[in-house]
Amino acid sequence: MSFANGRRYLAIPGPSVMPDRVLAAMHRAAPNIYQGELVEMTRGIIADLCRVANSSGHVAIYMSNGHGAWEAANANMFSRGDRALVAATGHFGHGWAESARQMGIAVDVVDFGRSTALDANRIAEALEGDRRHEIRAVLMTHVDTASTVRNDVAAVRAALDAVGHPALLAVDAIASLGCDPFHFDECGVDVMISASQKGLMVPPGLGFVWFSQKALEASRSSNLVTPYWDWKPRASATEFYRHFGGTAPTHHLYGLRESLTMILDEGLERVWARHKVLAQAVWAAFDVWGGAGNIALNVRDPQMRSHAVTAARIGDGGATRLRAWLEEYAGVTLGIGLGMAQPTEPTYDDFLRVAHMGHVNAHMTLGTLATMEAGMQALGIPHGNGALDAAAGIIAEAAKATGEA
Repeated sequence: MSFANGRRYLAIPGPSVMPDRVLAAMHRAAPNIYQGELVEMTRGIIADLCRVANSSGHVAIYMSNGHGAWEAANANMFSRGDRALVAATGHFGHGWAESARQMGIAVDVVDFGRSTALDANRIAEALEGDRRHEIRAVLMTHVDTASTVRNDVAAVRAALDAVGHPALLAVDAIASLGCDPFHFDECGVDVMISASQKGLMVPPGLGFVWFSQKALEASRSSNLVTPYWDWKPRASATEFYRHFGGTAPTHHLYGLRESLTMILDEGLERVWARHKVLAQAVWAAFDVWGGAGNIALNVRDPQMRSHAVTAARIGDGGATRLRAWLEEYAGVTLGIGLGMAQPTEPTYDDFLRVAHMGHVNAHMTLGTLATMEAGMQALGIPHGNGALDAAAGIIAEAAKATGEA
């Protein structure tokens, strides 16, 4: 017997849950791509993308996923043979580094492991050693989607400024945009990338690159850029067609318009606060479960944890067994432990990820935790008791503190 019949819940870190309003906005006939409502709507989308990133700079929209946004950023920032300094705190930090290498960029990686945030002092040391200023950009993840480590962007900008290095600061905010606080201008970011399928609640298919005036000027000398990835015509296009390097991603734009409206109507600060509380509820449950079992959060320091997704260990293969049980019997899909161990390693089946990003509320998060506990009981996975009370208490106290209960 299965209890999975009914609406299934995809609690993976992208694609995230897509609101009915977004899906309804996309369910329409194809529009005129040369004039009319789509053209006017896109002007507002560009302005609101900058509002969500707290950026006064430029933004380019690509028909791609996050990997495509990496490539767009690389192509505009670098020439072949240029150097990049990458601060890696998980699978996707190394992924961006490899993307750059394959494009002919020389990459120096400062590896901080998979469970702790970067140390800006080590970044400063690496920059101080570059006396000829050959490093053209520092690449970092705000939140690594695999390890779920959250990094301090402002600290890296401070390190750049302290040593007087002219390198661009480029940030991967694919997992964090619309979930964790992000301030493009305030943190002195030059380039930021994101994608549609996580905090922005739109199906996969749109990649975004925000860039400062400094980055725009620096890109004029890049010899890696190709016509499609070139952000210059996309930022300054007077002809709508050139905003997208060709035909616009029409239905994704309608969905994005609706999702941005939802975010801004709720209020960006409130969106961030909601994600923080839901994340804390998940952490509280894992803390209790770990009191009497081989269960632990991947990131020990709460200040270094993402508010969008949480990676955790359930030892002795418990994570994979629990994921399979939830899929078959409860209609809940959790994320795999991407990049936490190799398939040949004995701990490969010990990791999973619980997403709490985008269109997510209290009952979705608490329901996920409750079905996880049911699965642990059914599978005989040792765990502490009282996790659901702890998670519910986090949400109840937050509601009291805001005067909403």
